[in-house]
Amino acid sequence: MTNASDLLAPDTAMGAVTLRVGDLDGMIAYYRDAVTLDVIAQHGDSAVLGRGGVPAMILQHAPELKNPEPRAAGLFHTAILFESEAALAAAVYSVATRFPRSFTGSSDHLVSKAFYFDDPENNGVELYWDRDRTEWSWTHGQIEMSTLFLDPNAFLQQNLTQEIVDDPRVGGASIGHVHLSVGDVAQARDFYVDKLGFEVTTTYGPSALFVSAGGYHHHMAMNVWNSLGAGRRQQTLGLGQVEIVLPDAAELGATDERLRHFGLQTANDGRSVTVADPWDNTILLRPAMASAPGRNS
Repeated sequence: MTNASDLLAPDTAMGAVTLRVGDLDGMIAYYRDAVTLDVIAQHGDSAVLGRGGVPAMILQHAPELKNPEPRAAGLFHTAILFESEAALAAAVYSVATRFPRSFTGSSDHLVSKAFYFDDPENNGVELYWDRDRTEWSWTHGQIEMSTLFLDPNAFLQQNLTQEIVDDPRVGGASIGHVHLSVGDVAQARDFYVDKLGFEVTTTYGPSALFVSAGGYHHHMAMNVWNSLGAGRRQQTLGLGQVEIVLPDAAELGATDERLRHFGLQTANDGRSVTVADPWDNTILLRPAMASAPGRNS
């Protein structure tokens, strides 16, 4: 039986995802004009985008870096959660209209409806909407998810209106989960579950792991579908860091203490804690209502 002190707090949530990008203006245009996020701040070589003043994507210009190797560890996709099917339809229509060749698929996962794209620098993007938690089903402690056919044209016909096409920024949009490519699922479980404190929500055999805090279907996932055996990442374009938001400073301190107890090296600047996973993906933990380092409040 896992002690509550060994787990992340139930109201843990995902914060912004940082991407290192080669074409800052082009990537801003994609996430602003296609995905329909707002530019919250832009200073020099970085831009912060989100909705309602809440950051979702941080883009850092790094044109000196190369693209990652195809089978390297790193980002599988960033998943942006929309408050309603109508808001999701508006974003899907916007991306499909402006970047028609970026669509890679769509699925009904029982807990959610999801649409998949690649951004202009080949970072995976999921746009999705959650069904109410009362409609989710759990069996023997694992969430029931599936990959059922979801017709994108039928979804748009059912949920898209001219009003929302004209004004697509309806309701909130935030990072719902982050899916990583890793080299080994057992190693991912050791870090993200046994040490960091997420709980397992489901697994796909030895190839994928889904984890969350507080009974969400998943805040993070790790798979080896393209990256089995991958080692530590090089400094490349793509994922910069993943932000996890804890409820308060006390939870941040307890999590830092737990990580150090397991022998992990953390950096604590008093406002946030950073730690690297086994593939050198940077995880930044911060309390709610606190800004991450380098971001204007």
